Amino acid sequence: MFSKIKTCATAKEIWENLVQICEGSDETKENKLTVAQQKYEAIKMKDGETMTEFDERFSEIIIELNSLGKEYSNRELVLKVMRALPREWDVKTMAMRESKDLNKMELHDLFANLKA
Repeated sequence: MFSKIKTCATAKEIWENLVQICEGSDETKENKLTVAQQKYEAIKMKDGETMTEFDERFSEIIIELNSLGKEYSNRELVLKVMRALPREWDVKTMAMRESKDLNKMELHDLFANLKA
């Protein structure tokens, strides 16, 4: 990395080169965001996957999206997780929808309830 910035004359030029090296071009960032959004949209809990494993996999996607500037509300995330669960979770998620305020529910609270 040093070899790519050692010829820079100003701190601004160094910074711009570092941003380009680490983050890529605008087109690269847009492609990364598109791929991450596709992962988010397609996520489903896998057969044999534990809730902890699904929590980790879902969280990785959310962290990636956040790092690319895309954020979702708590409600959007909670509803996405509920939709991504297999049918056998329908009774539990329906009960949560009726008894809890999804606008205020944090993702970690949802997963804690699902793991209990």
